[in-house]
Amino acid sequence: MDDYKMGFLLLYNAITDALRTLAVQDISTAREILSNAQKKVDEVYIEEDE
Repeated sequence: MDDYKMGFLLLYNAITDALRTLAVQDISTAREILSNAQKKVDEVYIEEDE
């Protein structure tokens, strides 16, 4: 899969999960979900460059 597609899917799913988490007012978990997704996407792009 193209790296940008994988990155998009990872971020899209994380945003969906974070929004569900925010709906129940769990801000710290939502922040953690988004932060972890950002790290995963960075890893995807780094691995593709190698």
